[in-house]
Amino acid sequence: MKICLGPTNWYGKKRLKNNGKKVHSTQKPEALLHRIILASTNKGDTIFDPFLGTGTTAVVAKKLGRKYFGIEKDKKYFGAAYERLNNTTVIKDDYLDTLQSNKSKPRVPFGSLIEMGLIKPGTMLFDPKKKFNAKIMVDGSLKCQQTEGSIHKVAAKMIGAESCNGWTYWHYQSGKNFKPIDELRDKLRPTS
Repeated sequence: MKICLGPTNWYGKKRLKNNGKKVHSTQKPEALLHRIILASTNKGDTIFDPFLGTGTTAVVAKKLGRKYFGIEKDKKYFGAAYERLNNTTVIKDDYLDTLQSNKSKPRVPFGSLIEMGLIKPGTMLFDPKKKFNAKIMVDGSLKCQQTEGSIHKVAAKMIGAESCNGWTYWHYQSGKNFKPIDELRDKLRPTS
């Protein structure tokens, strides 16, 4: 994958300069490293940068509560990195926690609900306003009017959209309660 970091506005005021000249010709923007580090590590993890340069990776790692190690052979760059790290403060621990999105949770296929006996083939599902209903088939697909397919495909067709999250769209009757099928999926996810 190629990443182009050419535009100077990516660097903003954070670009290191000495007597008006760039300290390092390929200094990366902190915002880019911020995104990469959050996506690939957790608080307390260790990050190693074998080409430290002016220390952008280490600075962002420190801010985000990660441990860091780096190697830099150029003394000028090492000095700049050392100074940056000494002037960097860690973000308060209260703010370092991140929300776990549904995408980062273990995937649970809708068919697993049937296999595990949490919902039965033939059960009727309803949209939130009970305007549409769909029947669950033995393979985990749905049939609604003239449409059949996954919980997502059928929901999208019903609302006339390109895509739809079927987990939150479809509901089932549980006694007197009307609940989203997403609650059933949560029963199959491991608790941490």
